[in-house]
This record gives sequence, structure tokens and C-alpha cells, in this order.
Amino acid sequence: MQSIKAMAVAIGAGVLLQPALAHAADTAASWPSRPITIVVTYPPGGGADLMARLIAPGLGRELGQSVIVENRPGAGGQIGAAYVAKAAPDGYTVMVDASSYAVNPSLYPKLPYDPGKAFKPVGVLARYPNVLVATANFPATKVSDVLAMAKQKPGSVAFASSGNGSAQHLAGVLFEQRAGVDLLHVPYKGGGPAMTDVIAGQVPLFFANVASSLQHIKAGKLKPLAVTSHTRTSALPGVPTMQEAGVAGYEVYEWNAAFLPAATPEPIAGKLADALQKVMNSPEIKQRVTELGGEVVAAPPAQARQFIEGQAKLWAKVIKDGNVKPE
Repeated sequence: MQSIKAMAVAIGAGVLLQPALAHAADTAASWPSRPITIVVTYPPGGGADLMARLIAPGLGRELGQSVIVENRPGAGGQIGAAYVAKAAPDGYTVMVDASSYAVNPSLYPKLPYDPGKAFKPVGVLARYPNVLVATANFPATKVSDVLAMAKQKPGSVAFASSGNGSAQHLAGVLFEQRAGVDLLHVPYKGGGPAMTDVIAGQVPLFFANVASSLQHIKAGKLKPLAVTSHTRTSALPGVPTMQEAGVAGYEVYEWNAAFLPAATPEPIAGKLADALQKVMNSPEIKQRVTELGGEVVAAPPAQARQFIEGQAKLWAKVIKDGNVKPE
């Protein structure tokens, strides 16, 4: 009797589920029927903004609708993320965030959203290594020189960052932890002011984004000491990796990923993920990302979630061990 009742319940549930699945399929078939907005959680000119504007035209062609980029910066990406978390889960609001997505849960004691429940990853787009640069007149010419100086007088060698808890700051903290040295952190309100002062010689070191520092390296205003990727980057082929330079286990990337509100139907999320794959693997996007010192990842949703969770665990430990605070 119980098995008959269970079967009846299952059949009833299936009957109820069929219209919902049919509706989701119909919705996906007609999506998109109006312009899509990509919300960038950082100001114009940064890595996430650049990526969103690179992919918007191609994504529009793939989906047959206009794709608009809208910047909603502030609070380390929290303002834009909170906006997307509350947006209608209909596929018309997409978030392109930076690697801070995996950092903020450990950095801030309270967020206006739950990263693990509010968003659905639809792809990791690209990743970019940093490069440890030194001001032109700094006596160190290689990483081993920096390590020797730092070990001889702990806390005397300074590095700049775009703020407490920023990607550049955390790259420096991981460097300290992996190399066993103590540096002096000098936070700025943004990467631009930090770069300006490093070029001027006010602070000797900076874990800079490869793309933003290339022109200054080529002009001789900055000395590249090591890149933070596992292998050398084609943008700076003569510069060793941090591991080649003697810092074992050091590998850091800034990356960009695309997200939808968590309740977005899977058929829509899948359609967007497929379009993103095609755009990211197009020759023009691959060439542009390579020119900027990065590499296309184009990880699909399942791999994207796995990658992001791994990054979150890495930075949670770095932040805890380094006692990093946002302010």
C-alpha cells in the first residue's frame, strides 16, 4: 500500500513538474528578447571593466541582442554584487566580477549577500598574472636581491598596493608567507596612485597587473623582477616566474568570471554559458587577452565553480594567516 501511495505521489509530482519544465524551456527558447546588461562591480578602466567591454560586442552577436556594460563600483565590489543578487533571475542582468569575489567572504565580516547562494557561475573568462616591479633606481635587480634586503632588515622594504585587502596587497602577503620575509605594506586608494608613486620612487615595489604596467616597463620606468604565473607570460618572455626566482609554491592570478542571480533557470544559464565559450575562444578575443599578458580560460559552469571555490580556500588561509583587514 505504501509503495502504491509513494508511486502516486511521484506521478503527481511529475505531472506538476512537467508544466514548470516546459515553461523554463519556452523561456529559454525566447531568451533573450531584449538587451542584456553586464554589471561590472568596479570602476571603468580596470581589468573586469576591460573584459566586459571586450566581450560585449561578440556576445551581442551570438545572442542577437544588444549587450550594455554598466559600472556599479564601490566597497570592493560589494555594491555591484548586491545589486545583481537582488536582480530578477531572468538572464538579463549578468555580473562580471574580479578575483575579489573569492576574497571578500574572508575579508569582510558581513556581506550584503551570500556569495555561495546568491549567484550562479556561468564561466571563468580569463586570468592575468601580476608582475613584481621595482622603481627604476631601486638597487635590487632580481627577486633574490629583494629577499636578501628584507631578511637583513625586516620591515624595511616597502611595497605599494591599491588598498588593504586588494589583489596587489594579497599578492604581497602571499609573497611574505611563501618567502619567509616581512615587508612594509603601503596602501593607496587605487592602483593608479600606487603606480604613480612607484614610478616616482616614493615606494620601491608593486605587484602590478601585467597589462597596466607593460608600457612603463617598456619605457624603462619600472624594472620587472618576476611574474606571478606558473609559466612565463608571452608579454614579458624574458622575465622569470616567481618560482623560477626562488619563491617555491608562489602562483597568483587576477581573474574575471561571469555570474547570474542564483535562481536563473538552467536553460538560460546554459545558453549564456555556451555563448560566452564561443566569444572567449574567438581568435580576436584570444589575441587581445594575450596582448594584455593574460590567457583565456573559458571555463564552463562546473569547472568555474570548482576553480572559484579553490581560490576562495586559498585566500581564506592567506587572509587568516596574515591577519589581513580591509581597513
